[in-house]
Amino acid sequence: MTTSNNESFIQRTCLPSEMLQWNDRNIMSVLKNCLGKELSKVTMPVTLNEPLSFLQRVCEYMEYAEILNKANKEEDPADRMKLVATFAVSALASNWERVGKPFNPLLGETYELQRNDFKILCEQVSHHPPISAFHAESSNYKFYGSINPKIKFMGKSINIQPKGMVTVELTRWNEAYSWSNVNCCVHNVVVGKLWIEQLGTMEIKNHSNGYRAILDFKEASSSQEANKVFGIVENDEKKVRYRLFGKWNEFLKCASEEDYQLCMQQKHVNESMSSHDRNSKKLFSKLNSFKMPSFLGVNIQDDLVGTSELKSLSLNEDADISSDIKSALLWKCKERPAYSSKYYHFTDFAMQLNAINPIASHPLCNTDSRLRPDIRYLEEGDVTAASAQKNRLEEKQRGAELSRKGQNNDSWQPRWFKFDVNPLTKHEDWMYSGGYWERSHQTTSQIF
Repeated sequence: MTTSNNESFIQRTCLPSEMLQWNDRNIMSVLKNCLGKELSKVTMPVTLNEPLSFLQRVCEYMEYAEILNKANKEEDPADRMKLVATFAVSALASNWERVGKPFNPLLGETYELQRNDFKILCEQVSHHPPISAFHAESSNYKFYGSINPKIKFMGKSINIQPKGMVTVELTRWNEAYSWSNVNCCVHNVVVGKLWIEQLGTMEIKNHSNGYRAILDFKEASSSQEANKVFGIVENDEKKVRYRLFGKWNEFLKCASEEDYQLCMQQKHVNESMSSHDRNSKKLFSKLNSFKMPSFLGVNIQDDLVGTSELKSLSLNEDADISSDIKSALLWKCKERPAYSSKYYHFTDFAMQLNAINPIASHPLCNTDSRLRPDIRYLEEGDVTAASAQKNRLEEKQRGAELSRKGQNNDSWQPRWFKFDVNPLTKHEDWMYSGGYWERSHQTTSQIF
């Protein structure tokens, strides 16, 4: 472990123990009777888990939180929107190769994380259905929402639908942006190498001025075509301001609509002069497939050229739309440790999430995920103890639920969140009710 120079936490370079290798036969013995079922309701062996609670996984949204600081400084609303869209893409990058299942949070479980420039609190506010609420804040923004993950085994793959809405507020502008995350699919669960795909359409709305971004996470036809994302930023008059493109696990770039159109015009001039170059497939001609009316009703001018499908594009980290056009790198994913595959494919950020800071100025709330013995034992490589503790905690949770029913008190009241209407988005969601960071934890339940 090393102490960071600019953050008051202990930074560790790896977990206490390497992960155990999965046994394909054991996986199938669990999944064979789960076809089409909601897996969050199925008891899984601890060997299929990674040593983090789902609440801790939620905090991985914040790995690139500095993007929101940049967004809050921008004067142009289109520039703010492109950076919020960049943050939304970056929040998915940690999912790459993370095939271990996080532990289901217990009802009332919490998790806190503080860094110099932000703090975040998560709470499991519901058990049936499982709902995790979170609230992050800094001097420049707030980021909050709730997630109700739906996980199903489909025979050869596992589909994950992260139901729920998330919201970013930029404090300088009193603006609220909201979106729902796209679906995730874990392929080759039965045979072959496991790999993860994000797919679907994400629409990010600015509820203050009508700007929006639309991101299309493409379904892969091969491993070479995986992980692509394309998008646009449009203003309140539905005029495109920016084109976005990249890979959600690597990078995101943008180009202005003006530069895009100039490039396309030049491309057509060149093609008319060089008939033998008809087979040229430039990246920007593909981006214009957003013209298709089926794409959430996005209307792009009829005189724009190029309607080829996006699937034939070839992207890599250094790819630009064209050498003749300006594009800017909005975000690049940090490299993972060389030994990441030995530790559940964790990023450096994820390595820190279950560490207990011995020099913290305040004790942890007794419902914090770091205090769960089953997660701690798995992190230390003691699968037998982890399994025993996981079973004990699940039985304790069921006993508490039966006790509440016996007392005609079946409704659970979350400690730090309440279900209310967001005044900025006008949507109902789990909103932070305050009080946690004042360390008034005396009334919390003993759930572990």
